[in-house]
Amino acid sequence: MPNSHLEFYGHLVWATWDRQPLITPAIETRLYNHIRARCRDMKAHLHAIGGTADHIHLLIRLPTTLSIAEIVRDIKGASSHFTTHLLDCPGFRWQGAYSGFSVCPEGVEAVCSYIENQKQHHARNTVLEAWELSITPEPD
Repeated sequence: MPNSHLEFYGHLVWATWDRQPLITPAIETRLYNHIRARCRDMKAHLHAIGGTADHIHLLIRLPTTLSIAEIVRDIKGASSHFTTHLLDCPGFRWQGAYSGFSVCPEGVEAVCSYIENQKQHHARNTVLEAWELSITPEPD
């Protein structure tokens, strides 16, 4: 029986609660490594990860067995728990919402570059607004 094949790339973006600068240099590497491991466990190939103190971007190739919503729910939940309990950052949490954008195979390299250079894009104000404005704080 042939195996299923899916070549669907998703650019995912979500923010910390109230866009608070909770992703500090002290936790960023361990948080990103934890997210890499979760993606690997779900067989979602993580092509790029990056962000700033208040939000994160990922580019993943979806597995054939999970939806985007399932992947995001798992990554957000596991990484929030990891950060709060194992990195000792009480109060760390993500916003409830997220944004997702499909990426054609030919665009993977450019999106990876954008994601991996998030700090520089924000410092130079060269962000792509459609991807950044989609993660505004939730209304009170």
